[in-house]
Amino acid sequence: MGNMKPILGIIGGGQLGSMLCHAAKKLDIYTIILTDDPDAPAQNFCNDFICTNYSNKSEVEKFAHSCNFITFEFENIPFEILQEISNIKQVRPDPKINKIVQNRFSEKNFINSLGISTTEFAFIKTKNDIEKNKELLPGILKTCLLGYDGKGQSVINTMEDIKKELPLSGDFILEKFVNLKQEISVIITRFQNGECSIYEPIENIHKEQILRSSTIPANISKELFNQAHNIAKIISEKLQYIGTMCVEYFIDYNNKLYVNEIAPRVHNSGHLTINAFNVSQFENHIRAVCNLDNIPLQKKSNAQMINIIGADIANYRKKKLKNEEFFFDYMKKEIKSKRKMGHITTLISKQ
Repeated sequence: MGNMKPILGIIGGGQLGSMLCHAAKKLDIYTIILTDDPDAPAQNFCNDFICTNYSNKSEVEKFAHSCNFITFEFENIPFEILQEISNIKQVRPDPKINKIVQNRFSEKNFINSLGISTTEFAFIKTKNDIEKNKELLPGILKTCLLGYDGKGQSVINTMEDIKKELPLSGDFILEKFVNLKQEISVIITRFQNGECSIYEPIENIHKEQILRSSTIPANISKELFNQAHNIAKIISEKLQYIGTMCVEYFIDYNNKLYVNEIAPRVHNSGHLTINAFNVSQFENHIRAVCNLDNIPLQKKSNAQMINIIGADIANYRKKKLKNEEFFFDYMKKEIKSKRKMGHITTLISKQ
């Protein structure tokens, strides 16, 4: 390749894609974004931008042939398209992993098959199936496919709620509520030689099913800390994962740990790693998928990240930042009420 930079193709052009491009620049890697969104914010950060329908075979193949390495920034790209790209140039992490974790029912069965706890759940096709599984109430009904930031979810407290119009078309999963004390996540990067780089557990607060804040250190026991790390490691090993992934957990009032879900990509709760660690989750992901060195992690500071939702972004764009504050504007064209528009990370001294 002479003096040419390695070329990394990233499928998807949202804020995660933007941050991957930013990290790639630091590593002197050339980035090409492939997206079907003409307003995708990652176009402000990448070297090359391809906007086309994912079903446009010739454009997608041209993209695949022009890259040395390929990854993605969100998991809901049709599996068949990822698989087609992977036949030309290996996509990392492997699209087969998406097949498991894209579907909430198969994801939970996979986690349980490893002897790891999840909340109790049942597969739901009709309202009658909820009747048959009413011991799971109060619970939350989620679509098996798609849905994030609370989309595709309905809370069902009693059978009375079923009598209201529920959008039952397609496959659903009914999850029993956990007596929730805390939510944490673990960001782990697994490299091609099998080595793992694991960040400390992050404590998360959600409001209306949207992540509002993430903090390190998490206020948990050493035992839960180690358990959360071990589970993330077992999952990444079993999936033969390459890249950064996130495991989200519930902790109940008996201090029992449950896996809520796996995100096969860099994750919102890991944004604080950009400022709080020597290597961010984004840089680690690129290092893993491009087969670069694994650099030992060092925490530089404790931190809290707050998501900036909807119209709040206007205030932050005018805000005068303190030394320990880092503001990220995702440069999204349209402001929507429940949309993540940016985040602010505040570093907190370790004491």
